Amino acid sequence: MADAPRSSHAYLVGGGIASLAAAAFLVRDADFPGEHIHILEELPIAGGSMDGRGEPAGYVTRGGRMLEEEAYTCLWNLLETIPTLTDETVSVREETTEFNAKWPTDAKARLIGHGTTILDAADYGLDTHDRLELTRLLVLPEAVIGARRIEDFFSPHFFATNFWTMWRTTFAFQNWHSAIELKRYFLRFMQEFPRMHTLAGVRRTRLNQFDSIIRPLRTWLEARGVVFEYGVRVTDVDFTTDEEGVRRARRLHLERDGHPDTYELTADDYAFLTLGSMTADATYGTGDTAPELVRDKRDGGWRLWETIAAKADDFGRPTAFNGNVDEAKWESFTLTLRDPLLLHRIEELSGNLPGTGALMTFKDSNWLMSVVVPHAPHFDGQREDVYTLWGYGLFTDRDGDFVGKPMAEATGREILTELLGHLGMSDIEEQVAATTTVIPVMMPYITSQFAPRTVHDRPLVIPRGSANFAFLGQFTEIPEDVVFTVEYSVRGAMHAVYGLFGLDDHEIPGIYHALADPATAFNVLKAALIY
Repeated sequence: MADAPRSSHAYLVGGGIASLAAAAFLVRDADFPGEHIHILEELPIAGGSMDGRGEPAGYVTRGGRMLEEEAYTCLWNLLETIPTLTDETVSVREETTEFNAKWPTDAKARLIGHGTTILDAADYGLDTHDRLELTRLLVLPEAVIGARRIEDFFSPHFFATNFWTMWRTTFAFQNWHSAIELKRYFLRFMQEFPRMHTLAGVRRTRLNQFDSIIRPLRTWLEARGVVFEYGVRVTDVDFTTDEEGVRRARRLHLERDGHPDTYELTADDYAFLTLGSMTADATYGTGDTAPELVRDKRDGGWRLWETIAAKADDFGRPTAFNGNVDEAKWESFTLTLRDPLLLHRIEELSGNLPGTGALMTFKDSNWLMSVVVPHAPHFDGQREDVYTLWGYGLFTDRDGDFVGKPMAEATGREILTELLGHLGMSDIEEQVAATTTVIPVMMPYITSQFAPRTVHDRPLVIPRGSANFAFLGQFTEIPEDVVFTVEYSVRGAMHAVYGLFGLDDHEIPGIYHALADPATAFNVLKAALIY
């Protein structure tokens, strides 16, 4: 419907980057009236998983999303037209490019071993058998791979290599995750293969991504009349199917501040539904308490998908992704430091100024802990004498090497003890602890999108016969692209808007294929043979 009536309304369920991007494409490319766009968000703030909050409790972000120059074509397309909050003549894309030119990533301590030994991360440790196993996975069709796990395709030697330690901690893979998703990552980020030990391909925003991307995007949408409705939980959607198989969303059932309500959709209205959530039921700890692990789906995102999935066999299978918390969870933590001592010591150890390094992974850590020190300020309004550090652990159920308890049971202070132990800096613990706030975050579904799956477990962005609704987020199916990326959410939003509105004159940027470029392919082959 390329020429939607000006009376049409669009209802976007969820306030994450997928919905915000869809709203922007509706306004920018479909000429849709901003005041007729309603973003329905359960929380009191937009941004979804791309969060960031500040003092007095201490700064915290739940995750750190890697951005990438070549592969993030849809994200850059969006951000080229969104001005920064500090200068309306400069786009977020331009600001990000300038920041990375000034502070390029060149990790000098990507892997740290016992006794704070900086390992030679350029030695990937792959042998001929590892390369054969990797090649076999790359050439197998997804239909043949099916729901098998990564550990079904590789031998123990591969999992002990520096390459796997760096790859898995950069992208948060577990050995039991989907082999299909790993194959897609290898193909999508093959250009990173020669620079995995420095992560020189990583791109960062000037501030955390909530302040640098979400806030400018939200401000741009609000200036065009887009309506943000907070405290709204969508619980169900009614669909109809006519004799020709055309399907429509007709009614949204919701709770507004705890009270039942509905939105009736006319024949000219649209619904964009975000399915699931990787940060659903995230909980926060303190210096003295460990975060709770929630298993009973208190957040509305999963429940909505479970409800509508029962209505049609092509609406996906949410239980394939949210059915095993213990295989999806991990825990992150943010340090707010009011004394630069720790950062100075890390700088001496790593050889990197804040913002120029990347993940430092303690390869032998029982928690498989990784940390990164961002450029300061990392949050809007952050004082010059305040600094931050972010980290996470993939193995939350193993006893720590220094605190003797699982990460899932550790307080923020105990996580600090574990970190300082791995850094070989326990001698400054008393001073650092006295001036540092640690906020741990448990996320039960953070890598749920990597769960082993079949081709039917994720629905298409626009299901067959859909006239006025589309699905958004990390749990839709976009062939060849990779989940757990901002790019995936933005690309899905673009497919949804362009597809429903028939915007054939607007080209969706193609998916980047590293091996299609001869120079890149040569560098990848050289790295595969040498490393």
